Amino acid sequence: MKYLKWFPNFLTSMSVFMGSLAIVTAFQSNDYLIYSALFIAIAAIFDFSDGFAARLLKASSAIGKELDSLADMVSFGIAPAIIMYKLMRISLFGENDNILLSDLSINDLVIILSSFIIAIFSALRLAKFNIDTRQTSSFIGMPTPAGAISILSLVIVFHYFKDSFIYINITSSIYFLLIYTFVVSFLLVSELPMFSLKIKNLKFNDNSIQFIFLGILIILFLIFKSLAIVFFIPLYIFMSIIDNILKKKINNLTSK
Repeated sequence: MKYLKWFPNFLTSMSVFMGSLAIVTAFQSNDYLIYSALFIAIAAIFDFSDGFAARLLKASSAIGKELDSLADMVSFGIAPAIIMYKLMRISLFGENDNILLSDLSINDLVIILSSFIIAIFSALRLAKFNIDTRQTSSFIGMPTPAGAISILSLVIVFHYFKDSFIYINITSSIYFLLIYTFVVSFLLVSELPMFSLKIKNLKFNDNSIQFIFLGILIILFLIFKSLAIVFFIPLYIFMSIIDNILKKKINNLTSK
């Protein structure tokens, strides 16, 4: 039974493994970007389940907390930044890009390397989270897995909807990718209250906002298929704002 105490850390380690695979596949051909997105999605599943397993097995530990942050940095910080780097190269030089960094102009080099701002702000986000006592049951700023999923959504559009209006006129634009990079990075360290995506237990009353969020996502996937992933972050932000407003109203009523 004592070995089960290490099971949550095993799940976290698998998240690191998936994030590492996402990095490796991102540097293969552009067609492999979809596999990078898949590995990040699997890493997110492991990330959501390790905390649940730790609570279920009563196996929370200091090493588990530190390991979780390091895993998040690999899978939801570095891997998404590399994917954004690849998307920026495709936007600037086309899909048959084989240009070396040494052959790039200063402007192009600055543009594509700006993708790693995501990794920098992910590190800041995780460091901030580890010392912020306000973030015990919810978040201040967007969690790194959500930031990674926002990058993943661009890969879905690139891979499956390359001939669509949204890709040709919006997501393939280097200006859009630059703005997207800075917006995601800002949200990671912002003071915007956001609910935790992790489910504490299977009771609806304890996880109502999470279950409602998942329910809406399922409906969106049934309607829009894989394209529904682009609604993930806007829906998450919108529901976080609504949740925060409702909590403030409830607190004001109970304090009277």
